[in-house]
Amino acid sequence: MATPPDTQATAPKRELAAIMFSDIAGYTAIMGRDEARAMRALAEHRALLRMLLPTFNGRMLGEIGDGTLTSFHSASDAVNCARQAQAALKDSPELQLRIGIHLGDVLFTDDNAWGDGVNIASRIHALAIPGSICVSATVYDEIRNKPGMVAKNLGQKHLKNVSRPIGVYALSEAPDSAGAAPPSILTSALTRRVALASVGAIAIAALVYFLAMRNPSAPLATTASVVGPHLIRSIAVLPLDNYSGDPNQEYFADGMTDELTTDLATISQLRVISRGSVMRFKGEHRPPTPQIAKLLNVDAVVEGSVLRVGDKVRITAQLIDAPADKHLWAKSYERDSKDVLALQDEVASAIAKEIEVQLTPKEQARLTSAPTVNPAAHDAYLKGRYFIGRPSDENLKKAIANFDEAVRLDPNFAPAYAGLADAYNWAGFNEGVFTAAEAMTKEKAAAEKALLLDGNSAEAHASLAIYKFSYEFDWVGAEREFRRAIEVNQSYAYAHDQLGFALALQGRLDEALAQNQRAAELDPLSPEILADSVWALTWQRKYQAAMEQARRAADLDPTFFFPQFMLVWIYVEEGKINAAIPNLRSAATMHAPSWVSAWLGYAYAATGDRAEAMAVIEELNRKSLHGYVPPFNLAIIYLGMGDKGRALDCLEQAYAAHSQLLCYLKMDRIFDPLRKAPRFIALMKKVHFDR
Repeated sequence: MATPPDTQATAPKRELAAIMFSDIAGYTAIMGRDEARAMRALAEHRALLRMLLPTFNGRMLGEIGDGTLTSFHSASDAVNCARQAQAALKDSPELQLRIGIHLGDVLFTDDNAWGDGVNIASRIHALAIPGSICVSATVYDEIRNKPGMVAKNLGQKHLKNVSRPIGVYALSEAPDSAGAAPPSILTSALTRRVALASVGAIAIAALVYFLAMRNPSAPLATTASVVGPHLIRSIAVLPLDNYSGDPNQEYFADGMTDELTTDLATISQLRVISRGSVMRFKGEHRPPTPQIAKLLNVDAVVEGSVLRVGDKVRITAQLIDAPADKHLWAKSYERDSKDVLALQDEVASAIAKEIEVQLTPKEQARLTSAPTVNPAAHDAYLKGRYFIGRPSDENLKKAIANFDEAVRLDPNFAPAYAGLADAYNWAGFNEGVFTAAEAMTKEKAAAEKALLLDGNSAEAHASLAIYKFSYEFDWVGAEREFRRAIEVNQSYAYAHDQLGFALALQGRLDEALAQNQRAAELDPLSPEILADSVWALTWQRKYQAAMEQARRAADLDPTFFFPQFMLVWIYVEEGKINAAIPNLRSAATMHAPSWVSAWLGYAYAATGDRAEAMAVIEELNRKSLHGYVPPFNLAIIYLGMGDKGRALDCLEQAYAAHSQLLCYLKMDRIFDPLRKAPRFIALMKKVHFDR
């Protein structure tokens, strides 16, 4: 098996596969004592595996003496199959198996396989005691966090004909499951509509089958029961684990999580939790699934892993009834890197089918028409999204560089242009990497290019909407684009959130809060989304409710400047300027953009500390971008000083410089002293607040 076939055979196909090798413990001795018993054990060994393999997506590759070689799409399927086989034979004195499993790159031709992956599996099994399972470290890494998993580390082993030492683990049952069939790790559904009511159902069925084999007159019966499908209409994709073995691939696993979330979110019958909330459960210290379900208010979660080897990508996904913490379905999917978008669509479609969600014709078409991608361009895009997740000036530089690389490698890759538009918008808002004027033209071009390439991209519609109200002050056009984005993806929390922000800026506060509430339902643990609801609440003079929201946001991420700033801003709007200063000082130290310091300067000036206010202006000059201090920031400080003329001068300069921050002119009470000034009234018309 480990030797490649001759050149006339079918061309080999390289796949990521879990290889399982099993043999009968003490078979030679059994044959010496009782040939009939040995032949019966051999037949039962093979029959058992043939019965179990279809359930776990496995296939028989060969039978070598008393041993069998089988392959599976995932390590979890292989381990499930092995554990159920051992459970079925637990009380059999005549038949005990030794099983070894390895996950790696394997060459297949027809039903044959060879290569290092096969060699390792065939050597590991010899380390297993009768009735047990040994797995390589690669397999253990994929299943270690699954329910019911207990293993003993056997250390690094030097295996015959394998060049490098291999980490090996011996699997065992969990301490509280003695006498019971081992729980499933990633339980595969027996059928699309039926889930296992008992994790030992397969083992019970197998045991009954063998009892019947030994006593054909015995009636066939089982005590296993099945349950119907759980009604699932809300779901969260928890961060997929990175099983590449390379910590630098975390961005890829996070990107796969995001894209699977986005695909599911396009299904109108589902409420899908957004990235900001689910990423809080990344890492080893994830709380129990029922607790996550309560925090996110969902019926189910998707867990899984991503493995990338060479040009192959594999996603293993499992669907869990979250409140009950019951496995409902699991499967692995593998494709070439160029087909990674189709891979995501395939997983999303399978989940929708499993939970019996009816797809509309448009949704069906969208999930079956993914284009191929340039793998390097897609990789750069995922890195860009990774960095824009926390848009400091340094991260924005990295995000823009990666998005630029993505569109250079694939000029027709629409998501990369949408990413560019978002990055330029943040950069123009902060004015720490680009000025607003520099970012403006780049953002517009990127958003329009994204829509030209994909008119059904929710992200592109939202990007264009943000551009329209940020720079063109086209409130009608922005709302139209936001609602188009939500039509495409009803679970797009960011679109709901930013639509709520745009409505609040226009004074449509009840409508704004409705959008804020929807965004929070879709992304309940996002500090930014919670903080964004503060605008409308404060402008409704519901200061206590606004303060509670800001504190909740700050508790979710004490290092994020934005919730801290919102706590301060509420005090400013209430006129409690002295109370604002401590939090403003704190927020200004959290990698905050320069406009946060401008509000600190305002607070100093408004409380009579002109010297500190001037010190803030000097600091802004020192940290300015190429000697450029955004004039809007200076206008804020001059307002605190009561210098209306210089404040108006700076606001007019801000308009000429395309500052996004002029969108606050209508609602923010900091501008109340200017409202009767003809120059301010003229400025309000320019930003279309007279309509």
